[in-house]
Amino acid sequence: MRFGVLSTAGIGRKAVIPAIQGSEHEVVAVASRDEYRARKFADENGIPESYGSYEALFDASIDAVYNPLPNAHHAEWTRRAADAGLDVLCEKPLAVDADEAEALFDHCDDAGVALMEAFMYRFHPRTVRAREIVEAELSTVRSVSATFTFSLRNRPDDIRLSPELAGGSLMDVGCYAVSAARGFLGEPERVSAHALDTRDCGVDTELAARLEYPGAHAQVRSGFDTTKQERYRVDAENGWLEGETVFGPGADESVSLTYRVDGREVTETFDAVDHYRLQVEAFADAVERGAAPPVTREETVANARVLDAIRESAESDAPARP
Repeated sequence: MRFGVLSTAGIGRKAVIPAIQGSEHEVVAVASRDEYRARKFADENGIPESYGSYEALFDASIDAVYNPLPNAHHAEWTRRAADAGLDVLCEKPLAVDADEAEALFDHCDDAGVALMEAFMYRFHPRTVRAREIVEAELSTVRSVSATFTFSLRNRPDDIRLSPELAGGSLMDVGCYAVSAARGFLGEPERVSAHALDTRDCGVDTELAARLEYPGAHAQVRSGFDTTKQERYRVDAENGWLEGETVFGPGADESVSLTYRVDGREVTETFDAVDHYRLQVEAFADAVERGAAPPVTREETVANARVLDAIRESAESDAPARP
């Protein structure tokens, strides 16, 4: 699959472009709103073609687009790529809310192209294994906690602090915590949330939410004000499971998962793997087979509905239903 990349975003340079180039697929073009920036980026990253506008990318000899634009621009440029007959791998969160996500999938279906939200952690073997253990070995889960935080204190102009670009910690990293909690417990009946805007910038910089289920609950937390934390823990009547660095381990980083079931404690280790490359390969394979991409429409929209409810609860200071 020949990819074109919309923008010179850091996530593309650091992770996704190397992942594509390390697979059987290739990055053949990149576009920026600045022609010089696009050319420089292309030269630095071994990309043959560069374009000085996003629109021009769609005339390149490509099969698919990787869209890492700011959150508020995901929908517009995914639609434009679909109109050009191109499959789209779009960074999370796919859209600013669940209704926009639904409409975007409808648009891509009508255009006859594939669309997948880029939740790379889903493809790490540890994530797959954690869900297997919880489903098969832990009985009657009562509690899940999931946290993703890091510091933006020295980056006052970061786009993640912009309300116009649909920023905020919930959208940037809280979406991972929500996805993890849902992966273990399913869809909540009600959520309650509290958010802080410690920068007075118009978006949440710290957020905590409680997801309520029949007989269980989940606590999720996201933030830009404290040190980096990536963890989850599942507590059940017959044991528990927990992991660290669960969302963004490096491609050269081995990781572990510890769990206790009926008094037996086990730590499993996982060799280093590039989960961005696994994501790209899974997306391209699904397109080639004419199958639904593995991060499905239903999964993306369900996660978005919980994010919507969390925002509603935080703004109203009252519980909300997804």
